[in-house]
Amino acid sequence: MVFSSVPFLFIFLPIVLILYSCIRNIKAQNALLILASLFFYGYGEPVFVLAMIASVFVNWVLAVFIADFEKNKKIFLVIAVIANLAFLGVFKYAGFAVKVIDQVTGMNIPVPEITLPIGISFFTFQVLSYVIDVYRDPSMVQRRFTRVLLYVSFFPQLIAGPIVKYHDIYKYLDSRHQTVAEVAGGIRRFILGLSKKLFLANTMGLVADKVFALPKSDLSAPAAWLGAVAYLFQIFFDFSGYSDMAIGLGAMFGFPFLENFDHPYIATSIKDFWRRWHISLSTWFRDYLYIPLGGNRKGKVRTEVNKLIVFFFTGLWHGASWNFVLWGMIHGISLVAEDCVKYFRERNGKVTRRKGPFSRFLGWFYTIIIVTVAFVFFRADTLSDGGVMIAAMFAGGSGNLTTYNTLHQILSPYVITMMAASVAACFPILKSIDSWALNAGEKQTRVVRGLSYVLSLILLAGCVLNIANASYNPFIYFRF
Repeated sequence: MVFSSVPFLFIFLPIVLILYSCIRNIKAQNALLILASLFFYGYGEPVFVLAMIASVFVNWVLAVFIADFEKNKKIFLVIAVIANLAFLGVFKYAGFAVKVIDQVTGMNIPVPEITLPIGISFFTFQVLSYVIDVYRDPSMVQRRFTRVLLYVSFFPQLIAGPIVKYHDIYKYLDSRHQTVAEVAGGIRRFILGLSKKLFLANTMGLVADKVFALPKSDLSAPAAWLGAVAYLFQIFFDFSGYSDMAIGLGAMFGFPFLENFDHPYIATSIKDFWRRWHISLSTWFRDYLYIPLGGNRKGKVRTEVNKLIVFFFTGLWHGASWNFVLWGMIHGISLVAEDCVKYFRERNGKVTRRKGPFSRFLGWFYTIIIVTVAFVFFRADTLSDGGVMIAAMFAGGSGNLTTYNTLHQILSPYVITMMAASVAACFPILKSIDSWALNAGEKQTRVVRGLSYVLSLILLAGCVLNIANASYNPFIYFRF
C-alpha cells in the first residue's frame, strides 16, 4: 500500500485516524497503531510481516540481554550486528555476492532468486539503532516488546523512512499528545508531500524513463542532459515528498519526526549537500559507523579513509549493484577532495573567509554537476549504460530525427511548467514566507496560515484528480 493510493487515502488513513482520535488510553492507541501498521505492511507483502516481526523480536531479546548482563554486553551487541547484517545480506546481497564470485572465479554458481522485502534496509537500520542505543545507555532498554515493535513497524516510516533513531523517539512510545493544531499541520504537510510526489516526481519520472529508454546510439547531448536533470528532480521530489508525507502522518498521531531534507540542491559543496540530503541516513552512518571507526579523532589520513568507508557502505546500502557503489564513491571521493583543498589552503596560510556571491555560485555549480553525474549511475541499469549517458552529456552524441521527435513529444507545456515548478521548489520559498510571517506579527501569521490551508485544499483536489487519471505512480525508495 502506498501513500498516494486510493485504498490508503480514502479507507485506511481515515479509519485509523478516526479510531485513534477516539481512544484516550496510550496502550490501546499503541495496540491500534501496531495492528494498523502490520496490516499496512502485509497489504502488499503478507509473508514478510513474519520476517519483520521475527527481526524485531530477536533484537528486543538481545537488547534486554545487553541491559541485564552488562559485563557481557559487547558479546550480545556483536551477535545483534552479525544477525542484522546476515538478515539484510541474505535477502538483499546474496544474489549480488554470487554474481561477483562467478565473475572473479569463473565458476557458474546458480544465482539465487530471493524476493526483497519492501523497506528491509530501513527497518533493519532502525532496529539496529535501538540495540546500539541500549548498548551505549542500558537505561534506555524497553522491557515491553510491543513498544519496540511499534517503534520499528509504525507505518508512516516503515517502508521508506525517514530512518527514525530510537533515542529520538523512545519517550513518545509511552507518552504523547495529539492536538488539533498538530493534526491540522500534519495533514497540511502530508498534502504538500503528496503534491510533490504526484505533480513533480511523477512528471519528471516519465521524462527520465523515456530518455533512459532511448537506444544509446541515439543519445544527443540535449537529450542526455534532459534525462539526467529530470531524474535529478524525480528522485528528490519522490523521496522528499514521501518524507513530507511520513512527517505529516507522524504529527497526526503525536510523533514528531525529524526533517529528512533541507533543500539539498542549493548546497554549495558536497559536504553541505550531505547536511541537507537524506539527513536520517547520513546521521545514522555518522552515529553508528563513522564515529565508531574513529571519526576524525585518529588523524587526517584515517579521517578521510573513514569517510570513504562510510560512503562505500552508503552506496551499497541503496542496492546490490556496482552502480550504487560507484554513486557512493563519487560522493566520498568528492568529499575527500574538498577536505584536501581545505587542508592545503590552511597549510599555505590562506584563511577561509565567508564566501562571496561568485564563490557560492561556483561551489553550487560544481556540486550540482557532481550530484547530477552521480545520479546518472544511480539510475542507469548498468555501469556501461551510465558511462554512455555521461559521455553523451559532456562529449555530445550523434542523435537523430527520432531523438529530436522524442524530445519534442516529451517537452509539452505541462512538462515544461512542472520542470519550472521543480526548479522553484528546490529553493526555501515556503520557509522564507513562514519566517516573514512570524517576524511580521500575529495577524500576518494567521493570514499566511489560513492561505496555506486553502492552498492545501486546492492541492488535495488536484491530487485526487491526478490519482484518478494517472497510471504511473512509482516510489523509487520502496525497492531499498
